[in-house]
Amino acid sequence: MTELARIEADYLIETPLDPQATAEAMAGEQSSGTFVAVPGETPELKARAAARVESIRPLATLAQPSLPVARATAAGPWRQAHVTLSWPLHNIGPSLPNLLSAVAGNLWELRQLTGLRLLDIRLPAVFAETYGGPKFGVSGTRRLAGVEGRPLVGTIVKPSIGLSATETADLVATLCAADIDFIKDDELQSDGAYCRFDDRVAAVMRVVNDHADRSGKKVMFAFNLTGDLDEMRQRHDTVLAHGGTCVMASLNSVGLVGLIELARHTQLPIHAHRNGWGVLTRHPSLGWDYQAWHKIWRLAGADHMHVNGIDNKFSDSNETVIAAAKACLTPLAAEMPCIAMPVFSSGQSAATVAKTYAALGSVDLIFAAGGGILAHPDGPSAGVRELRSAWDRAIASGAR
Repeated sequence: MTELARIEADYLIETPLDPQATAEAMAGEQSSGTFVAVPGETPELKARAAARVESIRPLATLAQPSLPVARATAAGPWRQAHVTLSWPLHNIGPSLPNLLSAVAGNLWELRQLTGLRLLDIRLPAVFAETYGGPKFGVSGTRRLAGVEGRPLVGTIVKPSIGLSATETADLVATLCAADIDFIKDDELQSDGAYCRFDDRVAAVMRVVNDHADRSGKKVMFAFNLTGDLDEMRQRHDTVLAHGGTCVMASLNSVGLVGLIELARHTQLPIHAHRNGWGVLTRHPSLGWDYQAWHKIWRLAGADHMHVNGIDNKFSDSNETVIAAAKACLTPLAAEMPCIAMPVFSSGQSAATVAKTYAALGSVDLIFAAGGGILAHPDGPSAGVRELRSAWDRAIASGAR
């Protein structure tokens, strides 16, 4: 391979040592080096394969480490810095699984570090040429859902688990009559004995197709097909055969290769759920920023990506939520549009609509309210109407 392009990754690091020396140790650990010199690591090999420290920007100095230190390398103070590393593309080629090994491998285990967070990655265009990204994204989702000029208003099947296939279909009938745009399985609902996947698809799509025949509108239902790879392919085919228009997978459950292979197989949008995300991001000095993490899954083929919601029930700040949604709607590069539709959920209702639009400045999103629709005091139809009206007012007022 003669390609000279490089992969870049930005990190927040924290160390009691010299940040420059620590960054160089990181670069060595994740490319040609090791903790002692070995005979084969020649200058020629380093020039060909070594990672480089591209920049270091000092940040805060702390009196205490952010993370517990079992085997301290030095006493404090602990210095934080923004570090950019780069790798030759020809080390790994355009491979997302091997990219993870390079930019997010053993680094979190280095004794020199008392904090490490992967902030962002920048990739050569050949990654998009190799993986392609979302097949449907915003425009394809809108086409299948028949919704333009406003968000898709949706909900989640609740109770999350415990309903039978028939009971799920009955709820879907109620929601279709309420003129909803989008419904999704909860991530806990898969293929349990009380609600088998195939039975649920058949029952739900009978209702969805009947409603479409009467009204001309096919409600998009995201069926959770999370499972082994062969199971996911078969479940996708079942949804497609029944006229379904969306499937859902839990990213952290199926893994990167699982999503890549599902995306290569699918003829439907993939609604990508991020359950388990908190363990990767909750500590501000550890794990991943969404900016870096979501790029991997967008390239792998996720069409919809969860970002939490304004004033949500979880730990994300409103600023973090909006930054994640804007990241989904931002091309990775001129050669890599790969736009994914952000999904707002968790505690959403008509009360959060204006704040969402004002902060995001776009109607390209799925706005999923569980209790805000299903637990509305005047019923689901009133809940959907209230959300639609709230979005109409926000858009008309240009509240940005």
